[in-house]
Amino acid sequence: MAKNVGVLAMEIYFPPTCVQQEALETRDGASKGKYTIGLGQDCMAFCTEVEDVISMSLTAVTSLLEKYTIDPKQIGRFEVGSETVIDKSKSIKTFLMQIFEKCGNTDIEGVDSTNACYGGTAALFNCVNWVESSSWDGRYGLLVCTDSAVYAEGPARPTGGAAAIAMLIGPDAPIVFESKFRGSHMSHAYDFYKPNLASEYPVVDGKLSQTCYRMALDTCYKYFCYKYEKLEGKQFSISDADHIVFHSPYNKLVQKSFARLLFNDFNDSVDDIAKGKLSPFSNLTGDESYQSRDLEKVSQQVSKSLYDAKVQPTTLIPKQVGNMYTASLYAAFASLIHNKHSELAGKRVILFSYGSGLTSTMFSLRLHEGQHPFCLSNIATVMNVAGKLKWRHEFPPEKFVQTMKLMEHRYGAKDFVTSKDCGLLSPGTYYLTEVDSMYRRFYSKKDGDYTVCENGSLANGH
Repeated sequence: MAKNVGVLAMEIYFPPTCVQQEALETRDGASKGKYTIGLGQDCMAFCTEVEDVISMSLTAVTSLLEKYTIDPKQIGRFEVGSETVIDKSKSIKTFLMQIFEKCGNTDIEGVDSTNACYGGTAALFNCVNWVESSSWDGRYGLLVCTDSAVYAEGPARPTGGAAAIAMLIGPDAPIVFESKFRGSHMSHAYDFYKPNLASEYPVVDGKLSQTCYRMALDTCYKYFCYKYEKLEGKQFSISDADHIVFHSPYNKLVQKSFARLLFNDFNDSVDDIAKGKLSPFSNLTGDESYQSRDLEKVSQQVSKSLYDAKVQPTTLIPKQVGNMYTASLYAAFASLIHNKHSELAGKRVILFSYGSGLTSTMFSLRLHEGQHPFCLSNIATVMNVAGKLKWRHEFPPEKFVQTMKLMEHRYGAKDFVTSKDCGLLSPGTYYLTEVDSMYRRFYSKKDGDYTVCENGSLANGH
């Protein structure tokens, strides 16, 4: 049986095109600080007409395989997590199989997992479970979380973003799953959904979504703590986690969510630090506590120093790139590795995954430095987060809005050729070139030697 199963390697890709939230505030006529302070966001990445979830996935997966010198034949399971259904007739994984087909490897299990922002976590669990199971054939598991979060003009638009994150799964990993510590909550809610298949934009009940998120957090934490106490013989509190990583629709919700965990610890009598200031709220019912602005404010004040130590290092990419749906949680985790990789050996990291509708899980990881190339320092080097953020190109808000209108027009369309403008893309990046009269999508690789086509054929590149 495989031991110490977890994440061996990671790669992240996000578009080089972005818009500053402060500039977007001005363009939208919003009050100063509404997006930057109110939402806690700094910048937002977005796809232009030449990029989408398929091209981002091709880039992230190919880059991971190349940078870690992984033969595609070594992959035995490949999963995709995404809620961006770019082609409703065909899974994203089938597009990506071309990477492996040209190497003669079609013996790969796994499919797309779709459930709002939770699909990436489902894909990750599937790969980990496979490696830990009697079905494992000794090869690596691989997954990619990929999404482009876009919204109609209005209050939700600043909570968009786009990215793809690929992860390699196997034994003797530097990022190991503590699978016995896991709590999930699944229920039915209409907080975010996409009933109009002719539009990429979701229907969102913002207030309900926030409540659902915090309710799911409470329930997952309760189950997580119960299992920890049952197995370890002692109560769990946030002091037992060195870092906590949250799914991040926007950073302000992350701040509130960490404060909520502190309130849970106070209610369970495992935290004395906040006792004096949180005592006035001890008799609130669950629903009352979700609606109490006073509790929200006080708990954030009390938890600030712990937040700065345990959570703030995870917020870089989500604040700079935006909401990446299935990739959001893992972009936050990538931020932690980027910021703290030299200090993480021996640390426990707790992650909370949430997908509207709703699905959620809290789970635990133990980190070790590992052996090159599968080590924390090399993961940080390969991802090169600082360089990717530095190389981005800022669009003025007006050009961002024009791009969104073009994408609206192109959504679900056929028989068009893109500008093929890849001037802002780094070498090795895939981009969309054409959707033909039969809705087939064609991609090319910048500075590559072949074109990746939806029908599986390979042609000369540009």
